[in-house]
Amino acid sequence: MTDILDDLAWRDLIAQSTDLSELRALLAAGPVTLYCGFDPTAPSLHLGNLIQILTLRRFQQAGHKPIGLVGGATGLIGDPSGKSAERVLNSEETVAGWVERIHGQVSRFLRFDDGPTGALMVSNLDWTGPMTAIEFLRDVGKHFPVNRMLARETVKSRLDTSGMSYTEFSYVLLQSMDFLELYRRYGCRLQTGGSDQWGNLTAGVELVRRADGGSAHALTTPLLTKADGSKFGKTAGGETYWLDPELTSPYAFYQFWINADDRDVEKYLKVFSFRSREEIEALVKEGAERPAARAPQRALAEEMTTLVHGADETARVIAASRALFGQGSLDELDERTLRSALAEVPRAALPSGALPPVADLLVASGLCKSKSEARRAIQQGGAYLNNAKVEAEDAVPAADDLLHGRYLVLRRGKRNVGGAELGTPA
Repeated sequence: MTDILDDLAWRDLIAQSTDLSELRALLAAGPVTLYCGFDPTAPSLHLGNLIQILTLRRFQQAGHKPIGLVGGATGLIGDPSGKSAERVLNSEETVAGWVERIHGQVSRFLRFDDGPTGALMVSNLDWTGPMTAIEFLRDVGKHFPVNRMLARETVKSRLDTSGMSYTEFSYVLLQSMDFLELYRRYGCRLQTGGSDQWGNLTAGVELVRRADGGSAHALTTPLLTKADGSKFGKTAGGETYWLDPELTSPYAFYQFWINADDRDVEKYLKVFSFRSREEIEALVKEGAERPAARAPQRALAEEMTTLVHGADETARVIAASRALFGQGSLDELDERTLRSALAEVPRAALPSGALPPVADLLVASGLCKSKSEARRAIQQGGAYLNNAKVEAEDAVPAADDLLHGRYLVLRRGKRNVGGAELGTPA
């Protein structure tokens, strides 16, 4: 077994721990069973969740047994942590559907076998659903002093503003019960999570001690921030990057990593990559020496997209990325990949009849501010249609220029890419 805590510390993946020295001794003594929970609050997990999934994977690779828990029960309640108002409760049918999807997403990253480190996937509805209210109050509720619950930062902030229902007030009891149940069923001794979950995690540790006299641990990872102050895992418009390819295309996912700020890429490599310390340090050095080549970003983008979406999808995405910037053939891209790629650049709508001049399309797509600027770009040899240099100021695309009968790729210079699509771009 490798020293997982040393590796996590180097990667800046340890924010808080109940007792790091005791945890180190426990991990060194043999395989430890640990878990992390994922509530179904949306139809997919997102980039922020990926940190926790990969932390479980790191522990498994270091010789420990991970459990991925999907909150079939807690997802019906909603975690109040970090929320300024009461959540809107989703229906049981909706949550059940999301549980299945998230179960599948987490499962892809772990190894399942009959060995001592083979992963497990569970839903907390399995033990919470059959429990009566009286059993819950007697067996769990009695271990939670109300004065300590009221002192929790999440509760205090909400009581001072919008208030909190008993439903959300009881969330910490349900999550703590998960730790106790996994401790009893599988000998689980460690729960991991983001630092915003510290109060919930330590409450579970305390419940294991109070209810069974057991010893358990909690370990959190820092909340990831971006150098420019914007939220990690969000687009410029505030949209979330999801792990589900139907919600965030593999192309958009790849581009997220490619476009990582130079100030952030070393941090991202440490947190997400499974490369060795020596490999990461070499990539960071190369990035500093030749920043325009974006070697660390490209390595990270390929690794993460392969991990989440598979090698074949990554190959298609890389081909599309190269083709859009004139380094490959657009004709070889399948329509789904091309559509996903063009969804990430400014686009113009094409009429169903005669196609407008390229100069007009450069303006409509936002690549040029005016028609005179578009004409100058063409005159100077800096305008491209489907990667072919536009020679005439009055050039008009032909019908057979439409890729897959629907799309045009526009480019101004080497880096400014846009597109045009029949109808209204989705």
